[in-house]
Amino acid sequence: MKEFPSCFGENGVQVVDSSYSSTTRGAQNAVTCVYQCNLGGRSCLITVSWTKNLMGQGLSVGIDELGNHCLCKVDIKPWVFSKRKGSKNLEVESNKVDILWDLSCAKFSSGPEPLEGFYLAVLFNQEMVLLLGDLKKEACKKIDSDYACVHSHSIFIAKREHIFGKKFYCAKAQFCDKGQVHDVRIECDTLGLNDPCLVIRIDSKTVMQVKQLKWKFRGNHTILVDGLPVEVFWDVHNWLFGNAMGNAVFMFQTCISTEKLWASQSVSDPSVLTWAYSQQFRDSQLQGLGFSLILYAWKNE
Repeated sequence: MKEFPSCFGENGVQVVDSSYSSTTRGAQNAVTCVYQCNLGGRSCLITVSWTKNLMGQGLSVGIDELGNHCLCKVDIKPWVFSKRKGSKNLEVESNKVDILWDLSCAKFSSGPEPLEGFYLAVLFNQEMVLLLGDLKKEACKKIDSDYACVHSHSIFIAKREHIFGKKFYCAKAQFCDKGQVHDVRIECDTLGLNDPCLVIRIDSKTVMQVKQLKWKFRGNHTILVDGLPVEVFWDVHNWLFGNAMGNAVFMFQTCISTEKLWASQSVSDPSVLTWAYSQQFRDSQLQGLGFSLILYAWKNE
């Protein structure tokens, strides 16, 4: 296994703003997905956020231009979400936007994102621009337009998720649009160990191991998934030196070239590898970096 660069010095890799790491645990159970879509001939981003808190489950859908200009946002509060089906109709710059959802048969695990038995549809001037879920036929019947369903060309480009555990942290991930779903497992035991180790497995196979973690609490390495190079960035500073209830951050990002693959094996340019989380997450498609997955890993009490 190739040795990783130390995180100390100007070449350290910072994956997330320190301000975000102090987020309280009360509002963490959320999954955010970003899709690139075509709305009336212009490329836009649709952000879908699934949330779960003491009030219940919620959903929000936002539409932004690539320059981060918000065109519209709809928040479906828990008391509306509890009805399990509904619709919202908006007018945006003289255009009609319809958002429809049906989660009356949806199945959930411990997280806020439905696994199956649902649909969420976004229409722009009666044309389908985003259709999520496995009940696509039911969605087409609802809007009475098979044409609209067939011609939905959204691309899944980014996902942010909060995961919880004591030693093991698990998530599902697709590293390309409509690609195979993989099991991602992060292993790290920081309690009572002089030399904690970080291990990442994809479908039970070890793809990365970081020893001497107290010296390498931030860094990056490239792995191969489905034959594609995927850069993995980690920041476990909070686990080792910060608040015991703090979170670690992991980013998985598809690479675009062989040069990118080899360049990522050493941390040599801090201007490239240091960023604010929000900018990296929102701008991944603008930089042509492919799909990005960000995991916030929280230790359970």
